[in-house]
Amino acid sequence: MVVIRLSRGGAKKRPFYHVVVSDKRSARDGRCIERIGYFNPIAAGKDVKLQLNHERALYWISKGAQPSDRVHRLMKLHEEQAKETTKQ
Repeated sequence: MVVIRLSRGGAKKRPFYHVVVSDKRSARDGRCIERIGYFNPIAAGKDVKLQLNHERALYWISKGAQPSDRVHRLMKLHEEQAKETTKQ
């Protein structure tokens, strides 16, 4: 089964996550099929907190990939941010 999940990076106490498509059997930070974005939970100021290739995420979901709960929430957040920027 293919899943869309977060892969942790960054230093100790300074997390940084890549949004990846990978096989469910592989390790969290192990081999991935494709990186489709990143999430920086400690972003401040002009730093980008969330960058996601939404088209690729939807493509993988159409092929049967299951997003994790956190990735599902991040995708909704990304959609809301996209709507706000198009309104302005």
